Amino acid sequence: MSNYIKLTNNLEILKLEKIKENIDQYIDLINNRKKDIVDALYELTSLEIELRNEKAIYGCVRTAGFPFLKTLDDFDFSFQPTINKEQIIDFKNLRFIENKENIIFVGSPGVGKTHLATAIGIIAAQNRNSTYFINCNDLIANLKKANSENRFINRINHYAKYKVLVIDEVGFLPVDPEGANMLFQLINKRYEKHSTIITTNKPFGKWHEIFNDVTLANAILDRLLHHSHIININGNSYRLKDKIKTSSELTEPIQTE
Repeated sequence: MSNYIKLTNNLEILKLEKIKENIDQYIDLINNRKKDIVDALYELTSLEIELRNEKAIYGCVRTAGFPFLKTLDDFDFSFQPTINKEQIIDFKNLRFIENKENIIFVGSPGVGKTHLATAIGIIAAQNRNSTYFINCNDLIANLKKANSENRFINRINHYAKYKVLVIDEVGFLPVDPEGANMLFQLINKRYEKHSTIITTNKPFGKWHEIFNDVTLANAILDRLLHHSHIININGNSYRLKDKIKTSSELTEPIQTE
């Protein structure tokens, strides 16, 4: 067996995929005196490091539980002119994580709250910040289940540890007193330690309707709003954008010569 075969076998065993993929090209470059050995090794190892970084980023995104993979570039800001685009784009700098600030999207169903929250969460995950996405009612159900199995402390610590926790659709369904108390404990545990991104269709003045408790609603809001960016979205449903456009086109008067 030649040393070349042994080398490629070793690269496979060591899972050096990019080096194995490009080794023939670089051997030719060295033989043709277009690369010296040091430059060739540096470039091959750089390709391998880049691949491992990409895999790590993909792993962070994959385990974060996002409902879909959408970016800020996918969002049509022209359809929602009430949004300050510059403010949203600035979240890409992730200063809110360093400052342990929350982001709260408020608006009617379909205006793009979940899209924006997900896009920001993906950016956080891509930059190696532990990130997790979960629907509010699923979160509360998980905490209740853990409580019934005497695992509540472990479970709440699990959700509290993430640098960015995205809680979607707060207020979409009412929350009973037990669930409201559990959510408060989680928000309180994350307060001034990590960032939480919230989407809600309820204005803050109506949060007592979600939890059926004015005091508890105020306590949750107090901790969420203290260090926060609030984005109110007033506009049509983003999901119905194309249908609205089609309907508008059908009702336009026919031009005749």
